[in-house]
Amino acid sequence: MTTPRHTDAHGRPLLYTSQIQLRWGDVDQLGHINNTVYFRCYEQARVEWIDLYPQALDGNPAYVVIVHTECSFLKELKAPGTAEVRIFAGDLGRSSLLQHYELRRTDDPATVYATGSAKMVWVSPETGRSTPVPERFRQLITT
Repeated sequence: MTTPRHTDAHGRPLLYTSQIQLRWGDVDQLGHINNTVYFRCYEQARVEWIDLYPQALDGNPAYVVIVHTECSFLKELKAPGTAEVRIFAGDLGRSSLLQHYELRRTDDPATVYATGSAKMVWVSPETGRSTPVPERFRQLITT
């Protein structure tokens, strides 16, 4: 589902789109999706995207940690239904990538229910310190 030709309203390229089932257990006492679920949806989409580009592509074993994440809740989201998370590329640094997220419903794709972001930093498993973004990811974002 990688489609770099599509962009968001800020001109950031679309990296990936994921669909995630909203469950009855995700609902809080007020009848809408609990705020923590939005972060889980962003995480699920991010992990799916990372898994598309395994270490075998460039031999780099670096892994990702999240150093900052945020969410803006724009419209009440209810279950059941299917959420669609769109991931857009933000600033690319030496060892980091800022991803931006849009959360929509598949039955209401024109409405953005939430936006968010996460700053990802790649870490060397040998040193536990930041390391350059693996080439397999850098190429996706710079082409």
